[in-house]
Amino acid sequence: MGGAAQRLDPGSGKSSDGMMQTIFSRRRFLQSSSLVAGSGLLPAGLASGRKVSPNDKLNIGVIGAGGKGTADSEGVMSENIVALCDVDERTLRARKARFPKAKLFKDYRVMLEQVGDQLDAVTVSTPDHHHFPASMLAMDLGLHVYVQKPLAHTVWQARQMLKRSRDKKVVTQMGNQGHSYSSTRKLVEVVRAGIIGEVREVHVWTDRPIWPQGISRPEGSKPVPDYLDWDLWLGPAPERPYHDGYHPFKWRGFWDFGTGALGDMGCHNMDAAFWALGLGAPTSVEADVSGVSEDTAPKWSVIRYEFPARGDLPPVSLTWYDGGKQPSADIIGEKSLPKNGSLIVGSKATIAFREWNPNGFRVLSEGQEVQYADPDPVFPRVGDNPYKEWIEACKGGSPCLSNFEYSVPLTEMVLLGNVALRAGEKVEWDAKALRAKGNPLADKLIRTAPRKGWGV
Repeated sequence: MGGAAQRLDPGSGKSSDGMMQTIFSRRRFLQSSSLVAGSGLLPAGLASGRKVSPNDKLNIGVIGAGGKGTADSEGVMSENIVALCDVDERTLRARKARFPKAKLFKDYRVMLEQVGDQLDAVTVSTPDHHHFPASMLAMDLGLHVYVQKPLAHTVWQARQMLKRSRDKKVVTQMGNQGHSYSSTRKLVEVVRAGIIGEVREVHVWTDRPIWPQGISRPEGSKPVPDYLDWDLWLGPAPERPYHDGYHPFKWRGFWDFGTGALGDMGCHNMDAAFWALGLGAPTSVEADVSGVSEDTAPKWSVIRYEFPARGDLPPVSLTWYDGGKQPSADIIGEKSLPKNGSLIVGSKATIAFREWNPNGFRVLSEGQEVQYADPDPVFPRVGDNPYKEWIEACKGGSPCLSNFEYSVPLTEMVLLGNVALRAGEKVEWDAKALRAKGNPLADKLIRTAPRKGWGV
C-alpha cells in the first residue's frame, strides 16, 4: 500500500503526531463494514438505514477538493460538509477556510474508515484513476455517490460500479452536468418526437486536448513538494518518480492517470445524442490517430462507432473528432464550426450545437432554421442544477437522470474509443461478455491491475 496514512489536524493542516500514523488496513475495513451490514446496525447513508427527510441536510464527504472538486463542493454546500480529502495540503487549507467545521484527510480510505458512519454521501472529484476505488469503497458503506466524468478509468471498472450501486441501492449521479440542462432534455424530446426524422449519422467534436498529449513521460524526476503526498496521488497507478508534468493538471493525457481528450469530453459532448437515440453499446469501434504512445493519448484522433438498429430505429454511425479535427461544415451549409459541438443528422433536418452542450441548439434544413412546435415535456426540469437533482434524490426524490444505470453505458461506450485507438485496430465489441471479439490486445485494455494495496 502507499505510505503512512495520516489525518491532518483540522486547525493547522499539518500532520498531528497524536493522530493515527499506521497504514490503513483494508481487510479490517471490509470486515467491519461487512459485520455492520450483516448485523442490521447500518451506518448513516445506507439506503435501508437512516432516512434523510427533505428538510434535513445530508452529511457529505468530499473526495478530491481542488480543481473540479472545488466546484463540486460548492455545488453541495447547502448540505453539511463533514469531511474534506485531498493529497495536496494547499488545497485542504484553502477549503478548510471555506468549510471550517470539516475534518481533513489526505487518504479517502482513512476518511471512510474514521467518519464513514457519519456520512450519507460523497462527491468524487479526483483524477480518473481514483474514481473507481473511491466510489466502490464509499458504496460498500452504502453511501450515495456523485462521481465526476468519466465515471471510471477502464470499461471493466465502469461495469463493476454499476453492479455495486445496484447491490447497495445507493443514489448515483455522474458529473456530466449538461445532462441536467433543460436544453438537453428538450433536445432529446425533439429527436424522439420525430421532428428531425430518422437519424443514421452523428458527428461530435472537441478542441481538447488543451494539455500535452502524444508525448513520452517526462525524463528524470523532481523533488516532491512538501505539500503533496505523491504516493497517495499515484494510488492504484504504477509507481513512478514525481514530476510537475503530471500534477496538478497535466495528468489527463497520461494513460496511467487519465483518459485523454476523449475521456475528458466524450461524456459531455456525446451525451445528448447517446440519450436521444438510445444508442447503448456499439457493435464496433475503429480509430484513426496521430500516433499510438504507450504513455499518453494521441495529439488527435477520429473515432468511428457503429451502433445497431434499436427496435424501429435504424443503425447509427457516430464519429468523434479531437485535437483540431472536425467534420465538414458543409453538412449544415456553413463555412465553419465552433470549437466544440455536435451534429445529429436526421432525414428531415439536422440538430447543431453551438458548443459542447445543447444550449441554443439549432434545427437546420438546407442551411435554414426549421420552425417547429415544441413537443410536450417528458423529462423533469431541475433548473440546470445536477447537484440539486442529486441531493433531492438522496432525500427520497426522483432518481437522477445521469444515474449509473444511464451513465455507465455512456462511459463504457466512450472508453471503448480509447481501447480501439490503443489497440491500433478495429474492435468488434461483445457488450454482454465485456470483451473484444478475437482481439487479445484490446481485451488487455478492458481491465488493468491496480498497484499492490489498492485493489477493491
